[in-house]
Amino acid sequence: MTDSLRVACIVPTRNGGDDIKALLASLAIQKQPFDLYIVDSSSEDDSRLAARAAGAEVTEINVETFDHGGTRQRMVDTLEQYDICTFLTQDVVLADALALERLVDAFDDHQVGAAYGRQLPRADATPFAAFLRDFNYPGVSRRQSLASIPSLGMKTVFISNSFAAYRRQALQQVGGFPDGIILGEDAWAAALLVQAGWVVSYVANSECIHSHNYSISQEWRRYFDIGVFHGRAPWILERFGTASGEGKRFVIEELKYLGKSNKALWALSVVRNVGKLVFYKLGQQEKRLPNWLKRRLSMHRRFWDKS
Repeated sequence: MTDSLRVACIVPTRNGGDDIKALLASLAIQKQPFDLYIVDSSSEDDSRLAARAAGAEVTEINVETFDHGGTRQRMVDTLEQYDICTFLTQDVVLADALALERLVDAFDDHQVGAAYGRQLPRADATPFAAFLRDFNYPGVSRRQSLASIPSLGMKTVFISNSFAAYRRQALQQVGGFPDGIILGEDAWAAALLVQAGWVVSYVANSECIHSHNYSISQEWRRYFDIGVFHGRAPWILERFGTASGEGKRFVIEELKYLGKSNKALWALSVVRNVGKLVFYKLGQQEKRLPNWLKRRLSMHRRFWDKS
């Protein structure tokens, strides 16, 4: 059936450098037919030139107008002729020539409204970055649906637009990606889809290479933004449960992953995770904080210029 599906790949870019070139090279060998669309936010390097050379249709926008949800949704609205809208970030590399095909194959199941692939750490990933990928992207596929809530809780709506595909009809049916949020447009859409009875499919054999070696301060700022997202979308926590249980499991599993041979990193793990909790809680209470402080605590500082 997937041979008859029209697939669009959509990549937001901003000064992609060598990363976007690596992504384009991995897309060029894919067995799955697709059309490529680049949404570039005022890049000052040769990102647009590289995209056009790869056969992509490039849309240029002002960096000040970029919005994690709104920019993606405007592309979905425009691409009416496609059945599947696949999103990638510019720093992803598809692991093999079948990665996209395997992801799209998930839509052979008519209950599937969205699917996402497995993310493997880069060769230079720190132990913390490598564990995060291992924790969030196991080697076994799963279906996430209303029936998953008792066992998966918040993981029921876990998905990543670094490498995810959506049945366009389903996404439009539930209202699409939101405008004006700091991050989490993918989790928001997944929550809407699951609420409406659709399945989110995790496809473990559809792999990409993607990880970040965040510093402690970057990690904390990212969790502040996650707290902002959850604080402004309380319906997700109310419907699918809080992140506290998953957070405790993460800390325990990370220490196990580091193992006795990395005991020197245990203290750093505790500091990182305690800080993430503090910043997450601050993010949830951001309405009580002045804007200048929110800018300092946030990874996405430009967001506060528009708030």
